[in-house]
Amino acid sequence: MSKSASGQFVISLLESFAPKKMAVEGDPIGLQIGSLNRPVKKVMIALDVLETVVDEAIENEVDLIIAHHPLLYRPLKKIDTSTSRGRVIEKLIKNDITVYAAHTNLDVTASGVNEWLSQRLELSQTEVLAPTFEDQLVKLSVFVPTSHEEALRQALGDAGAGHIGNYSHCSFSSSGWGTFKPLEGTNPYIGERGKLERTEEVKLESVFPASIQHSVLSAMKKAHPYEEVAFDLYPLLNKGTELGIGKIGNLNKEMNIEEFVQHVKNVFRISCVRVIKGHNHPIKKVAVVGGDGNKYIYPAVRKGADVLVTGDIYYHNAHDAQAEGLTIIDAGHHIEEIMKSELKNVLEKELSDRKYDTVVIESTIKTEPFIFM
Repeated sequence: MSKSASGQFVISLLESFAPKKMAVEGDPIGLQIGSLNRPVKKVMIALDVLETVVDEAIENEVDLIIAHHPLLYRPLKKIDTSTSRGRVIEKLIKNDITVYAAHTNLDVTASGVNEWLSQRLELSQTEVLAPTFEDQLVKLSVFVPTSHEEALRQALGDAGAGHIGNYSHCSFSSSGWGTFKPLEGTNPYIGERGKLERTEEVKLESVFPASIQHSVLSAMKKAHPYEEVAFDLYPLLNKGTELGIGKIGNLNKEMNIEEFVQHVKNVFRISCVRVIKGHNHPIKKVAVVGGDGNKYIYPAVRKGADVLVTGDIYYHNAHDAQAEGLTIIDAGHHIEEIMKSELKNVLEKELSDRKYDTVVIESTIKTEPFIFM
């Protein structure tokens, strides 16, 4: 029997790892057109909502478009259907296609656009380039029978819990006895209905940033043998995880500018880039910002970057970078299109794990407006 998720449920999965609160102030994210209350049989991930993209969505009977770049950046005074923007809106409404934008929240989140870009560039020892958000820490205490302690510990660590500094899978456990009486309608893993059960258990504790709470709890429930898992969550006053725009990290080996330019072209499958050459020494420390990188020249300089890879740089800002000795590779805004396949993989897994048959596809339309002649 088919089971389609509602639009609201699909978006709840997205916002579980890229919450709206992470977005830069004033960014028009969220629902833009349509309704999230309808069932969704097919989702399409797109970088931009252009007319060609909407036509593709109509042809593929898509119910929900999740786009990185908002269709509506500013409030509209009118919808003129003789214009391209007006036709796009008209087609979306007539075909009951909902549009949702995940922009800077998807940039800022720990496993979002800038992380995906840094992974493609094969950067190690990465940190946030320009912090904009502190992700509150949460402590999980979960009670588990001793037989499943190690499996649960591993599952929590694999989901990102217990990551402290350069250590992963950090946890603490203490032993005790749990009691419970299974009532009518239960199917207990241990014990019998109507009888008080006393069993040896372990309290397993670990901390994680609040932004991954959904995935940690999902992993916990999947690895735990009980029907009803007993657990507590505590918000902590410890300093949280810094998140923000861009990443900075190190290459595995130094490269000269020609080698690094070729590396960038290879990983993003592009034929050419604009280069602002700020120095002649080898490149080791790399900053990367998806989209407009003009505000992040000085953060890159302050953090000792040899090069900034980004999507848009203005003429006068290029002069500033040169004066500061920072090399910049303007690879084009369109390199962010990697978010299509990455986000598709995330949502597909989340929906599949919950037994939904909602299909997730990525737009095949190239929205890069520039050609080089």
